[in-house]
Parts: sequence; structure tokens; C-alpha cells
Amino acid sequence: MDKIVFFSESGVMGRIPRDFENARTEYAWMLALEAPHYTLGTKLDENFDLGIVIIPKSNPQVDLDFYRKNCKNVAVMQEGPHWYFQDYPIPHQFNYANTIVDADWIYCHNKSDIKYYKGLGCKDVRVMRSLMIPDGLKPTEHKSNGTMIGGNFVQWYGGFDSYVVARSINHPMTAPSMGRKQEQEDLIEDITYLPYMNWRDWINMLGNYRIGVHLMRTHAAGTFSMNCAFHGIPSIGYKGLDTQELLHPHTTIEVGDLLSAKKIIERLDTDKDFYEQCSRESKENFEKHYSEEAWLENWKKTNE
Repeated sequence: MDKIVFFSESGVMGRIPRDFENARTEYAWMLALEAPHYTLGTKLDENFDLGIVIIPKSNPQVDLDFYRKNCKNVAVMQEGPHWYFQDYPIPHQFNYANTIVDADWIYCHNKSDIKYYKGLGCKDVRVMRSLMIPDGLKPTEHKSNGTMIGGNFVQWYGGFDSYVVARSINHPMTAPSMGRKQEQEDLIEDITYLPYMNWRDWINMLGNYRIGVHLMRTHAAGTFSMNCAFHGIPSIGYKGLDTQELLHPHTTIEVGDLLSAKKIIERLDTDKDFYEQCSRESKENFEKHYSEEAWLENWKKTNE
């Protein structure tokens, strides 16, 4: 598969530069594979070995036969948690399920997603690991005592659970402003909210914090855990997310186990050796599993 192309709802057309300011995971894939991107519905003048279609959450009506005109194989990339489509209107639910079953194969985020998609009827399911391209970025060595909460106070992100755990060590808490942020979150006096920022600024900002807490039950790409590991920031998160399990084995807990989460964050705060071990191993695991070189090697094995 020498020639690969991506399709999504994004307005980015063609190839993107490696210093792209908003190079979140899907763009990192394109960079690593040297693949162009086109908005869904774009008619192409050339042919490809593989077309990877990212079906929008907000508009799941996609005809894969349109992309087969120029792509020998057409795969669908998981967007969001595997259950997301079950909030669509009934006809759209059936259409989405039929679409992904019709794909030559589907790429999913986590090993835990494989059995789900195969159970839906997908014949070939492959994990495409998350990725970040850190060109021009450097891990931060000297961190403050602050704790970064990975998401806002909605069920999707589990922000309240993360808050309960983070506040138990009485250090300054910060959270990003995501699309699902509720208006009254700004009234929470002991959290500082960051303004919305592009990916590159977010990575640089994240490096200033000492501990990450992201008790998100919604399992998808898991970029928070990965971004923390790049900086050597121990991140507390749930099992079922590949980035969390591979990068932060000592700070990974069962879903809903807030008691264990509190014990871990207290130990990170008081046990210097444990903190340094978690920090060092997260960096090592990042290079082992999520560097661009490791990602490409895994890609080749997955797609042999």
C-alpha cells in the first residue's frame, strides 16, 4: 500500500506540513504515512492503494462506493467511542452499521474495540495506534506542582471524577476548555481553565504540569495519556485505553475505582522515587510504542 489517502469532514486539502500547528492524531497519521487529505466528497484525479475514511460524528451518511472509484481498498477509521453511533436516529444507526461492515476493513483505536466491531459483523478489524509528531517540541524537564485535569464536567470526559481525585492532594488544578464545557464550570473556584488553543500550544502548555488525571470512561484515541507521556508526566486513567495501559502501567486503574486513583495520586505526591519511576517509564514507553518510528513499524505489522 504505497499510496494512501485520507478523507474526513476537515477542510484541509492535500498534504500538510510537518510543523502544522493543529497536528492532532489524524493529521499525525497523514504525516507519518506521507498521505494527502481531502474533504469527504472530493472527486480525485488520481488513484490510491488505500483510502481511509473518517466518518463524521455529526453526519454519518457516507457512501464508500464513491471512494472505491479511486481507491483499490477502502477502510473506515473509528471516530470517537465505538458506541457513539447509537445516539443517531434509528435509520442512521442502521446505515452506519451497514457502512462499516461494507468497508474492506476498519481501523479502531484500542484492542478492546476489536471484539465489538467484529461482533457487529466487520470482517477485518485492525488497531491503528494514536500518534503525535513532536517536531519542534521538547519535553519539559522542570515542572510545577500543578495537576492537569484532562476534560470537562460532563459524562463524556468524566471531569467531576478527575476533579475529586486531583483535589485530594491540594495542589493547583487546571483544565482545558473543550467543546462540551458547561457554562457554570467557570464558577468552580479551585480550577483554572485554559482558553481553547491549537494542538501545538496545548502540548507546550501541558509540559508545565506535574501530574495528569483523566478518568474518562469514553474510550477513543487516548491522546491525553500519550501527550502526558511525551513530557514524562504520570497520568492516572482507566483500563481499556491502549495509550493509558502501555504508557502508564503503574497509574492505570479499573473503571470507577476512585479509591485507588486517590491512593496513586497521593503516592505520586509524597513518594519521590515512585514519581520519578512513573515519569521515567512513561517517557521510555512513549519512545518504545508511540514514537513515529515505532508507530510505522507497528503499522507495517498490522497491515501485512
